[in-house]
Amino acid sequence: MAYPWRDRIQPDTTHRHVSEATVARFLSSFLFLGAFLMTMFAQPFATGFGLNPSHAAEGDFRFAPNASQFTLENGMQVVVIPDRRAPVVTHMVWYKVGAADEPPGQSGIAHFLEHLMFKGTTNFPDDTFSQTISRLGGTENAFTSYDYTAYFQRIAVEHLPLMMGMEADRMKNLVLSEEVVASERNVILEERASRVDNDPSALLRESFSATLYQNHPYGVPIIGWRHEMEDLSREMALDFYARYYTPENAILVVAGDVDEAMVRPLAEQYYGVLPPRDGAVTERRRPLEPEPVAQRRVDMRDARIGQPVVQVAYLAPSYTFNDNERMAPALDVLSHYLGDGTTSRLYRHFVIEERTAAAMGAHYQGSAFDHGTFYLFGYPAEGVSLESLEADLNAEIEAFLEEGITEDELARAKRNLVAQTIFAQDSQSSLARIFGSSLAVGEELADVQEWPVRIGAVTVDDVMEAARAVLQPHRAVVGLQRPAETSSAGG
Repeated sequence: MAYPWRDRIQPDTTHRHVSEATVARFLSSFLFLGAFLMTMFAQPFATGFGLNPSHAAEGDFRFAPNASQFTLENGMQVVVIPDRRAPVVTHMVWYKVGAADEPPGQSGIAHFLEHLMFKGTTNFPDDTFSQTISRLGGTENAFTSYDYTAYFQRIAVEHLPLMMGMEADRMKNLVLSEEVVASERNVILEERASRVDNDPSALLRESFSATLYQNHPYGVPIIGWRHEMEDLSREMALDFYARYYTPENAILVVAGDVDEAMVRPLAEQYYGVLPPRDGAVTERRRPLEPEPVAQRRVDMRDARIGQPVVQVAYLAPSYTFNDNERMAPALDVLSHYLGDGTTSRLYRHFVIEERTAAAMGAHYQGSAFDHGTFYLFGYPAEGVSLESLEADLNAEIEAFLEEGITEDELARAKRNLVAQTIFAQDSQSSLARIFGSSLAVGEELADVQEWPVRIGAVTVDDVMEAARAVLQPHRAVVGLQRPAETSSAGG
């Protein structure tokens, strides 16, 4: 299941657009708090939803069971998620194209086009689109990831037909002048300078990803390499638009005070009339990553770094790219057990018991069209070296692989994961993002709805099989971030 808070965190947009990194950080904090509250007050919270998280983890809970799906004649997928609590609607269009689909030498073109999509069409010139939404009291945004690009509005439900009309128009009638392209290219170059080039942590993430993904385009930054961004042109943007921004390559997600009977005729009226575009590309073919045979290391030293950190990443199966469909749910449970929150194994051992780390964690990125990634990370306590923390982390992982996870620990991890899912249903926009991102990487509606069932079916053997397959030293990429050493002056 492709949760937005589990997405790869990448720099995205400036200006009016919010960054994917900002969204992920907000949702991570939001859901961490939710998980804590549900751990403390699980029974009262669950009662409000008519279920108990422990029962849900045993397999009798479906995520957003009232959601439905249909496909227009032109191939555009439509998902409807009723949420009647307020007369508002979240309207999203997801294109199944992202930074990993860019032509060689044009890194950043997907993100650049996302910016340019706000520059006007033949029917809504300049910033008419954004001004209209603002005048009606709505909000809008967009974001680019490796596997998709999405545009959304949140507005009163009576304005849904207008949102569909404007977004459908933007799918067909984008207008770009050389002057607009040149100006916006400067914007994204400044974005890279402020968010990446002047941030040693961001530079480490770029080098780290490029070392982990040596053949697959997941190793190329979403924002792009500066020398290639400088050459992005109007022709490149319009070609990318023509190839990928088509109804047969798009998913419409509508969540809020609606149902399918209301959405279907509107979708047919506004989106269904758009013909498939000649020359469009809907099949995704990317070079894959070979199986790692030797550990790789990245050591970033910079005077601007204040907090040292050690991080370890492993290639892993994803929910849509795997040889064993039980692996991804098992890795979700594994990451939660090892490093999700203050009750996790790594946090308890390093922060509470040994006091050798200020923070420890694990993260499984299983929402991807191709490879997934499993991360471990730690921030050493004062006086503890990165090398010492890395060695102790390796020893603790070896101890876990030897000892395993108990049935009680497994049940608790599954229960908390499903509780997070229940909590996510309280946010209309989160519902829309979860379904949109999942379908954009190749999952089906039923895959999203039945994710709690798959988590509930995970066994001790599943977790340990996944751990032993992924957490092998020779498969690791190790990243170290530390302040630069300063040489003392001679006297």
